[in-house]
Formats: sequence, C-alpha cells, structure tokens
Amino acid sequence: MRPDTPAENVDHTAEAARLERTAGLYPADAEALLLQAAAHLELSGDRPAATTLYDRLLSSPDTLENPHLVRALKASNLWEYGHEAEARAIIEGIRTTAPRDPAPWVIVAEALESHDELEAAQETFTEGVRLLLTDVAEPSYSTHPLLFGRHRVRRMLGAAHDEWDMLADTLHSSPVSLDELHDPKRVWSLGSDNPLELQAEISRLQAELGAYRQALSRPFPVAVLHWPAGELAELVAAYPSLAVEYPSHKEHLASIEGALRELAASGTPNLGIVTGTVPSYEAFAASEGASPSDVALLPQYATTLAARGRAVAWPPQRGADCWCGVGQAYEGCHGSTQA
Repeated sequence: MRPDTPAENVDHTAEAARLERTAGLYPADAEALLLQAAAHLELSGDRPAATTLYDRLLSSPDTLENPHLVRALKASNLWEYGHEAEARAIIEGIRTTAPRDPAPWVIVAEALESHDELEAAQETFTEGVRLLLTDVAEPSYSTHPLLFGRHRVRRMLGAAHDEWDMLADTLHSSPVSLDELHDPKRVWSLGSDNPLELQAEISRLQAELGAYRQALSRPFPVAVLHWPAGELAELVAAYPSLAVEYPSHKEHLASIEGALRELAASGTPNLGIVTGTVPSYEAFAASEGASPSDVALLPQYATTLAARGRAVAWPPQRGADCWCGVGQAYEGCHGSTQA
C-alpha cells in the first residue's frame, strides 16, 4: 500500500531528491511525488528527513487528496526511529476518523503488527474491513490487503476462521493457501534437517514472493483516459485531427466503460481512470517533443498521469458517484447493465 519504491540498484537519497525537484515542476502532482520521495528516504535510513516531508505535506496550504494516508505513513515512520508515543497518537486519530480509503488502515495495522501489537492490529484491520466491505458485493482490488493482513494476524493469534477470513481465502490467487502462508510455525521448518520439509517451505516462500511481486508489478492502475465535456470540446477544437479518436463526448464515455469492462473480463486487475486537461496534455506533449495532435501520445499521457498518482480506481464502490462526473450513482449511470 506504500508508494512504489524499487529496492534494488537504486540510490534512494538521489531518487528522493529527484522526486522533490519533479514535485516543484508539477505542483498538482506534488502529493504523490513527495510521498514517493519520503518512501525512498525511509529506505535510505534517513527517517527524520522522511518525517520532514510528511510534515511538509500536512502543513501545506493546498488541500491534500489523502491526508489520512500521509498521517498513517508518518506514524509508521515515527515508530521506527523511537517516537512511539507520537505514532500511537496518530494511529488512534486515524482509527477515530475512520477514513474510507483502505491504505491508511493497512499501514497503521501493519505498524502495530510489526511491533507485536497483534490484538490491536487485528482490531484495526477488522475496523477497516467492516467499514469498507460491509454489504459490498465485490471487494475492490485495493481492499484485498486489508483482508489478507487481517487473515495473517488472526492466524498468528490462533483465531478461528470467520466470514472475512473465508472471503480472503476466496480472493487469494496463489497456489499456496493463505493458511499455509500465514502459518506461525513456518519459521520453525526453516531450521529442519529434513530436506523434504525444507523444500516444502522454499516452495511456500516462493509462492508468497510471487504474489508480492505480482502486487508490486502494478504500482499504478492500468488507466484509461477520460476527458470532461468542456475539455474534450477544447481539445478537438485545437487539434481537429483528434476528432477521429473522439467523434462525440457521449461515445467517448461509452468507449471508456466498454474498454474497462473488457479489461476486467480478461482478468486485468487494478483498473483506473485518469482525467485529462488540455493545458496538462499540451505541457506533456512539449516535454516529449511531440505534437498534441498525435493520437499515439494519448495513451502515454494517460500512463504518465497514473504514474503521478492521478488515477481513480474503477469500478467505483457501491453507492459512489459515477466516474463520468454527472453526479449520479455509478450503478444508475455507466455502471448500469444497459450501459
């Protein structure tokens, strides 16, 4: 649930500095870029500098997209270098405010877990699961770590499976079951003299690592580009050749929903939508040394917006407004079976 931070062959201090410079060039994307910079600073071992970045974000006059995530990351980082009391206070504040995003819940619960606060970690995971998944027909991809983390902690506590644990088992796609992956006794098998036991444990660890790498392989959603009506009209007026790609706004919206449904049906996880603006697109084209009228530039622009943290998960959660921006619930708009 943290920003993507490759751990191998990376100068984390230099990468953090680069991301800070980039944030200065793209103020609209500063939150996502600075969070990645802070993550690199944590990996470099400079946790006080990471806290400084979190504080910089939290004190910014601009409204943050996800202040709960920033606070959760700050709490986790503080605890790692001796500021336990402050970290606990932030964690309690997050639990009290009950954010609707799964990431802060996962981060604070894992912070508790990593410091052997297993009961508190279970309670935190459970609070997040109840808030975000009660009466939800299909859990979104972003909520899976909540269920898996809760399953892991409960396995360590020796708790019997409940309905949320069974749901986690259902969503888990690895050939090795969650019960095996989260077995507290696994660590003892690594000290066994029996080659068969060691081989079995190696297989389980490989499966767990494979699942982890699969999750990291999509640090940003597979994003489809959306233009609001006014922006699309301005875009096509300025670059008439794009009218072939966008014959009308209604067809544009229908093509987005259709493309996302096809991707979902093919098994592609972690789908999202990014919203474009003409000035942003023109700036991107200039940075690439390309013409905004080039149709091939559009998917590259979408990918860049997603990499800057601008993607919104698709499909919206039950009862949430439709991604198209008309203000209707998704189920009654583009989420309708007739859409």
